[in-house]
Amino acid sequence: MASVGASLSRNVDRESTKSVVRYVRVSAHKARPVLNQIRNLSVARAEEILAFSERSVSEVISNCLNSAIANAGNNNGIPREELFVSECFADEGPTLKRFRPRARGRATSIFKRTCHLTVVVSRYTEEEIESLQAHAELKGHRNNFEAGEELVEEDQSKEAKSKKKKSRSSKEEVLEEEVLEEEAEEAIEEEVLEEEAVEEEEVPEEEVLEEQNEEQNEKEAN
Repeated sequence: MASVGASLSRNVDRESTKSVVRYVRVSAHKARPVLNQIRNLSVARAEEILAFSERSVSEVISNCLNSAIANAGNNNGIPREELFVSECFADEGPTLKRFRPRARGRATSIFKRTCHLTVVVSRYTEEEIESLQAHAELKGHRNNFEAGEELVEEDQSKEAKSKKKKSRSSKEEVLEEEVLEEEAEEAIEEEVLEEEAVEEEEVPEEEVLEEQNEEQNEKEAN
């Protein structure tokens, strides 16, 4: 199975469609770096790059690319999934000459550049489409495998967390049992102390009664 990069470099007769935008108020020097980024890329990838580009000319290039895709679909019946950017270039257009007033009655010239943008989209061959589909399937399997590994890691982390929670709950139960036992022992000790205090209080009352009886017996004897 031939690689996509190798097949694109060959001179193959392809169905192609182009779109041209003329007199764009941007210099060709500023447009060429953006065009170099999308050359030989699929239509979807080129649209992504243009959507997230920070250069103002990327919006015009994106409109030109969409026009070429529409021409390929309407005129040649080629689906957009089978298209890629085979050629894209910027030609210099006419220069608008203006003047800016300066000090002492002088004037300096201003050159406002323009350019003509051309984007050509072509159709992949059957071998290239098969290689792209195989690459997409491999990428999907790889993503599924990575997602499965992430799920396994998540399950392991959840199990570890549940084990930690169970150990913490068991420790808390043991501590609660120990606290309850200590409270029960303290309550028993308090009851014993109260009984002893009651017994100590009762003993002096009996002695007082005996002393009173002895005093009464002495008075009767006298």
